[in-house]
Amino acid sequence: MLRIRAKLRQAADQMKRRPELCCGAILLTCALILPLTRTCSRVKSVVASPRAPLRFFPAEAPLADLFLGQLEEVDRLLEEADVSLVFYYAPWCAHCITARQHIQQVALRLAQQVQFVAVNCWWHQGRCRKQKIFFQYPVIHLFYRRVGPIEYRGPVRSEYLESFIQRVCAPLTYLPSVRALHTFLTQHQQAVVGYFRFSSSPQPAGYITFLLSALHALRRDQQGEVRFAVVTNQAVAEGVSLREDESVYLHRRLNSSLVFPRTQRNFTVQAICDWVFEHRESVIHWIQPTGAKSYSLEAELQKGPALLTFLPHNPLTANQLLTQVSAVALQYHCGSEEDLFLRCCQSLSFSSDASVCELCVSRCWALALYLQRVRLSSCRSIQSSYGAFGRWSVCCRSVPRPPLDSITGLQCRSNKTLRFYLLDTQLHWPLAQRLGASADQSRDLPFITIINLRDETHYVLNHTDALEDFIQNFSASYSPLHRHLVGHKQQQQTQSLIQEVTSDSFLHTVMDSQRDVLLLYYSVWCGFCSVLNHVFLQLARLFQGNSALMVARVNVGRNDLPWEFMVDHLPSVLFFPRHRKQMSVKFPENTPMTVPNLLRFVLQHSDHAPWEESGRGAEPQSLLEAELQALQRQVFSLHRAREHLSQQLSVLWRENRRLTLHTHTLETQNAELQEQSGRLETLYREKTRQLSDTVHKLQELADASEELLEENSLLKVLLTVLRERDGWEGDSRDTDGQEEADGQEEERQEEDRQEEADRQEADGQEEERQEEADGQEEERQEEADRQEEERQEEADRQEEERQEEADGQEEDRQEEADGQEEDRQEGKCEAS
Repeated sequence: MLRIRAKLRQAADQMKRRPELCCGAILLTCALILPLTRTCSRVKSVVASPRAPLRFFPAEAPLADLFLGQLEEVDRLLEEADVSLVFYYAPWCAHCITARQHIQQVALRLAQQVQFVAVNCWWHQGRCRKQKIFFQYPVIHLFYRRVGPIEYRGPVRSEYLESFIQRVCAPLTYLPSVRALHTFLTQHQQAVVGYFRFSSSPQPAGYITFLLSALHALRRDQQGEVRFAVVTNQAVAEGVSLREDESVYLHRRLNSSLVFPRTQRNFTVQAICDWVFEHRESVIHWIQPTGAKSYSLEAELQKGPALLTFLPHNPLTANQLLTQVSAVALQYHCGSEEDLFLRCCQSLSFSSDASVCELCVSRCWALALYLQRVRLSSCRSIQSSYGAFGRWSVCCRSVPRPPLDSITGLQCRSNKTLRFYLLDTQLHWPLAQRLGASADQSRDLPFITIINLRDETHYVLNHTDALEDFIQNFSASYSPLHRHLVGHKQQQQTQSLIQEVTSDSFLHTVMDSQRDVLLLYYSVWCGFCSVLNHVFLQLARLFQGNSALMVARVNVGRNDLPWEFMVDHLPSVLFFPRHRKQMSVKFPENTPMTVPNLLRFVLQHSDHAPWEESGRGAEPQSLLEAELQALQRQVFSLHRAREHLSQQLSVLWRENRRLTLHTHTLETQNAELQEQSGRLETLYREKTRQLSDTVHKLQELADASEELLEENSLLKVLLTVLRERDGWEGDSRDTDGQEEADGQEEERQEEDRQEEADRQEADGQEEERQEEADGQEEERQEEADRQEEERQEEADRQEEERQEEADGQEEDRQEEADGQEEDRQEGKCEAS
């Protein structure tokens, strides 16, 4: 940095000293920039301008399509309606094109209630592209009276989107009576009820906060599991123990219901939402995997065993299957573990501070189901049916434990607690098929499976079994359920030497007690498995026609197997002998998988000759002899190929040796040339130095001559002045003396020049003698190098001849040994 500053300061000083140079540089720079600017401005753009966007939605659709990205129009349209939906899209996006039809359907049904706006956020000249930053399309925002945006992140289908819009249009449900309150609490899993008195003002401040809390909750609850309601009648509010104005009640089925603590938390939108989602409880959950790289399903399965229910779901209509599954889930979670006969309550009257549910349900086993079996004491009034809002006293001495074969309260009696999840069949049917749903199964029927990720098992419910029995069998200590194996279905059974085994045919094929089975475990991605295909084909040909032994293989990458039949690496070979399948043997890992080794392995572990019970009646010995002869012929052909390859390798080796010697010679010559080049370079530097010294001396002589000429001219001027002063006579005498002095000076200069010429002539003769000596030295060196080269070539030629003679002798010996080996092999074959 200091160096740069010093250079800048130096440049500034130079500019101050010579301002005309600075002005010239500035004018030259401007003269260069102006022509370049004019030239570039005249160049035509090679990039075509984008085409103007078109309407994304049809003109007859009941929505405003801002295909030019006019974001300012969105603000104007939002002010015209209470509820608005803004659909941000990109015309090229496949998801936007798919969602277009569903948006049109919802707009046709709700055009009178909701303002629909579509904005093209991809057009580069629109304000939407400049002001909005979206990482995916489409993006759906809803606004309720300028409150928002409320982003919709659920499935972009017409029924789901319409259900969400209806919840935005009516975020609160008004409960005018106790019956409506009871119905609201029983229909929804999580219910939030707010009590507000409208006598003081048309819209109290607490009501506005509660309304905004309901809208804010929709951002975190896309499925609408939490529902908000409002009560204005004090008599109805007392049904849920609310007496103070601006009170919020959270209804829970399994635990005690709660009232928002006004003394501990601020009555704000964020505080109410956090309190609701912190204390809510749910016996069944909706999950919606995106179908791509989503971890939502894995995150839920990591929590423990999960029961997944795939069922057709329409949020706009009632679903009987959903009601049944929810009832089973509630029955599974209800109950607690205490003594065989649980003390529930002793003549507890319903007070104003607590409801019957809060007093008894947390300690009883399904009070509503077993109320008729309770032994009653003397009471003033007896409740015939259980209800959370009845003003009755409950007289019960004890409530019996439910039978052990019931799932009531099974969550607390089992170490394998299930979590219930729901998935829409129309959205996630491929996932159901991967988990075991058959391709011909109707999507109108539910598909239920239990997945235990820790044990890497999952079970599938048959249509003939009950859901309660399925859950109870899973929760048993020794579960009678069978692990579902996902396997590849064979389209057509083909006759082949190697039998292909799947998950369905594994036990039937491999565990056949009437035959031995040699099983290969492989996978498509295993490269070592592909190498063994020809080995097993040759082995299968040896036992072709033998019904007592089967060669099979199983693709474990696409077929699940029982745990006791799995292997730890691929490829692996297991042998299952007949009549003793439990004594299966694994092929040794440190032994090469060749045909002789596999044949020896089979013969060693089978309890009978492999040619017994031949289906074709062929002579087994002749089959083996034919195979052995074929193998011998292959061995002989391999020997011949090896000999041919050896010959080729010897030729290549000799050629490589010759090239190596030639390379060595070239490297030696290159080194000598480099050394000679170094000597010449040294000589060149020496001559250059001598020449520079001579030039320096000549320059000194030239300088001395110039000085003498200047002195001579000065003397001439001085003589001229003296002649004018002393007169003509004196001048003539002085002139003679001066001429005599000049003559002497000229003679001295002539002598100096003659000496310099003699010196230069001597230097030239010395240089000629030196050059002649250098030339003679170079000729002698070249002659020596040429003689050394000839001697090296003669030595290389002799070495090459000796090497070729040795190789010929080695080849003769090798051919003689191979001939003897062939004679011995032929003798052995004739003997065999």
